[in-house]
Amino acid sequence: MLKKIVISVFLYSLFLGGCSSTGDIRTEPVVEDLSAPGNGSATGDNSASTSAMPGGVEYRGDPLDNPASPLSTRTIYFDFDSSEIKPEYQENILAHGTYLAEHSDASLVLEGHTDEKGTREYNIGLGERRAQAVRRLLLFQGAVDKQIQVVSYGEEKPAADGHDEMSYEQNRRVEIIYQR
Repeated sequence: MLKKIVISVFLYSLFLGGCSSTGDIRTEPVVEDLSAPGNGSATGDNSASTSAMPGGVEYRGDPLDNPASPLSTRTIYFDFDSSEIKPEYQENILAHGTYLAEHSDASLVLEGHTDEKGTREYNIGLGERRAQAVRRLLLFQGAVDKQIQVVSYGEEKPAADGHDEMSYEQNRRVEIIYQR
């Protein structure tokens, strides 16, 4: 347990130290024209934030809508019969926790899902454990309990309908769904 906390703190410090996504972003950036009437601080709208997009383009808007942000990852995948968060998703979850801590009016639902292997009862429990694992990391970052709702669907809402390993991998997940 202490090892997981140390790893989480290390990853969070990397995140705060300026780590950014360098993945290939295929969507066009959304950029507001601040010179247009009604945009920016002249309206008193302080909900927008500014961050750099690939190619030096500036993104201005809700960080949840920024495709270059770690907040854009809203599906966390798990290994077979596991509720342990994979290292590649920890930065994303920490970013969501920080966002919740900084936006006390924000809330989300964590939907836990499984593949079709195992009994329905077992899979409901596994989906719950997966969602609770994500919840704990969000709370560790400063989110508060009232911002997070946990639901387990087990195998009932598959992302992929196949009966092969590729489909099973897509179904072993927690989806982060913001309530807007």
